[in-house]
Amino acid sequence: MGGNSEQFVRFVNVQKSYDGETLVVKNFNIDIAAGEFLTMLGPSGSGKTTCLMMLAGFETATHGEIILDGQSINNVAPHKRDIGMVFQNYALFPHMTVAENLAFPLRVRKIPQAEIDAKVKRALEMVRLGNFGNRRPAQLSGGQQQRVAVARALVFEPKLVLMDEPLGALDKNLREEMQYEIKHLHEHLGITMVYVTHDQSEALTMSNRIAVFEDGIVQQLATPDQLYEKPENAFVAGFIGENNRLAGRIKSIGGETCSVELDGGAGVVEALKVNVDGLDSPTTLSIRPERIVIEPEDPAYPNRCQARVEELIYLGDHIRARMTVSGNSNFITKVPNTQRHTPLKEGEIVNIGWATEDCRALDA
Repeated sequence: MGGNSEQFVRFVNVQKSYDGETLVVKNFNIDIAAGEFLTMLGPSGSGKTTCLMMLAGFETATHGEIILDGQSINNVAPHKRDIGMVFQNYALFPHMTVAENLAFPLRVRKIPQAEIDAKVKRALEMVRLGNFGNRRPAQLSGGQQQRVAVARALVFEPKLVLMDEPLGALDKNLREEMQYEIKHLHEHLGITMVYVTHDQSEALTMSNRIAVFEDGIVQQLATPDQLYEKPENAFVAGFIGENNRLAGRIKSIGGETCSVELDGGAGVVEALKVNVDGLDSPTTLSIRPERIVIEPEDPAYPNRCQARVEELIYLGDHIRARMTVSGNSNFITKVPNTQRHTPLKEGEIVNIGWATEDCRALDA
């Protein structure tokens, strides 16, 4: 069809309302490149699944246009969009064997039997289930059933694969294993994938880019490292990874930085000026736990304040210390377990510090 590969999928001013009044998706605009793995991430009810269902054709946009490979698909039936789909509940036919499940989308497309057999064999080998073709879904583990569902979405070689919380029913270890399997399949096949999840670690692991949803709006669209290192607002900072928040007021602004007086008289610190309203306006400081230094001596950590150690939890490679800082009793630091013990004791007062570039002044 020869569309622009940089705009393989386009949402243009897309809105969705179910009742004609409340918008669950508000003016959604995004371009997805051919071969990209894009994840729509957000809490329940944020609009991410609705966007995926509009792309699949199971929901209709109230306003705007959805374009696939240069062609508007607003009025194209789901089965004519050439899109593979993987659901959380697998949606396998229980009365069919694994091979018959994979053959089904090929038979619907009236592909010759010899070609069906070859494609099914290749798809099963791709997900490491080459010897499972004659089994029924009930004879497979949850992870194996999910592999079959992925293979069925890929077997007819669609130009786009959509996945809606596909690993939600799996246990933690199996879920992590499947994350890497899907990621490697994507890299090997070069297919375009759009993935929906509320699990931020899953999104960070698998994606080229992540669109973070809240209240029907994309709060930030960026690569995983940009989202983690450079959140643009307090919601993204709190939703992606663990994050410490300190409240304060802007006392001065100079170039890319600002001085912030912490609430409760805990002192004044320097931060990157990211999303603030102006002098004397309230702000939320965002600092990642691993960027906090205990008893800093290095001048590279100019921001310093006192902290009371409330709780220490041993997690193998690091100690998770919960502290009270500037009135926040859930301020987390991660102390690397390099000495096989922690110098900290519960109840003691310590000094902590962090670099200015690790502290972002965001919306209050």
